[in-house]
Amino acid sequence: MHRRNRRRGRALGALATLAAGALVLASCSSSSSSSAAAGKGPVTVGTSLSLTGDFAANGESFVRGYTLWAEDVNAHGGLLGHKVVLKILDDDSSPTQVATNYEDLITADHVPLIVGPFSSLLTVPAAKVAARYGYAMVEGAGGAPAVFSYGLDNVFDVSYPVKEGVVPIAQWIASMPKSERPTTAAYVTSNNIFAEPQIAPAQKIMEAAGVKTVYNQVFPTETTDFTPLADAIAATNAQVVIVSTTSVSKVIAFVKDFITQHYNPKILVGTSGVGESAFISAVGACNANGIIQPNGWYDGYDNPLSKAFVAAYLKKYGGSPSTITGSSAEAYSTGEVLAQAVQAVGSFNQKKIIAYLHSGHVFQTIQGPVKFNAKGENTDGLVFGFQWQDNGTKYVQILPRNNPQSVAPLYPKPAFCS
Repeated sequence: MHRRNRRRGRALGALATLAAGALVLASCSSSSSSSAAAGKGPVTVGTSLSLTGDFAANGESFVRGYTLWAEDVNAHGGLLGHKVVLKILDDDSSPTQVATNYEDLITADHVPLIVGPFSSLLTVPAAKVAARYGYAMVEGAGGAPAVFSYGLDNVFDVSYPVKEGVVPIAQWIASMPKSERPTTAAYVTSNNIFAEPQIAPAQKIMEAAGVKTVYNQVFPTETTDFTPLADAIAATNAQVVIVSTTSVSKVIAFVKDFITQHYNPKILVGTSGVGESAFISAVGACNANGIIQPNGWYDGYDNPLSKAFVAAYLKKYGGSPSTITGSSAEAYSTGEVLAQAVQAVGSFNQKKIIAYLHSGHVFQTIQGPVKFNAKGENTDGLVFGFQWQDNGTKYVQILPRNNPQSVAPLYPKPAFCS
């Protein structure tokens, strides 16, 4: 079974990457990969991504981000003079397959460098395999506390820690004058290592500000019928609702039920997918108006590196800035940090790379500054708050409030229009 999955992962990974326009070493010999540092041949950067399965959409976004990073690095002379070649395997969104893929990349293909997969769920087994062989794993989508609970010294997340996701929104609510501040809140989350940790820190802040918890429920990740949960929340008439999941489809299900119930909380937050076109298509622009999502990057971020990334992305892939996902930015940022570490130590030596990543150096990325603590979390990670405004036609930054790019939040959220 594992052998068949391995072959399937290699074939799908190569095909999908070629389709995305990435550079691929379809069959990488041990000698050519391991000798890259000695000569001036290409250096292979290996990764496992979810090109099929539950995380496929994000996996494809990561392919684009990694591909664009590799092309940009090569346009500027490569890594230490070596052309960067990506080798991408498909893990089918499976923790078992992702471990197999990194085992293959390291022990069979002998890739000199690796970068992380998508999702905290897959980062844990991937980082464990990498640690076993002393490889640094820089990644952009594994910020859940669980990733850093195993004492691994080789995993480094370039994005903000997941537990901080809803904190700026909670702080904004707590800062409101008492006469305007909501008084009740409902929390619902899937029992996922990405979704669940976001609730407690925000709840603590809001309860300290006098916002009473009237509902707090954790549901199994495999849940498909959300009507009983959504109806229970509506029955509380909570003024704040925070829906924390890893899937835009789950947020859509809650919003649709709230619309049916004619239930209009003053603040409605979804931690995943609210800014995506799929969300607008499903609930309608007018109904999206006023809904909020936290995130670590967006296409209008006023950062020179980010602006250059947006321009390069549109030149390569087309579309509009709003079609660029945060996942692509996370992948690109991962490559940026890895490249800066390699250039700083002047080699592909894993021990030196890991030591430099732990040195307290501040890395510059399209997501902003990155500085790792002893666990490998980004202590300088930025968290923005975004909201649909103008009848759901504009997705704008509202947090942090002291940021010159932030516009005034739409509060209370307008009533659903259908």
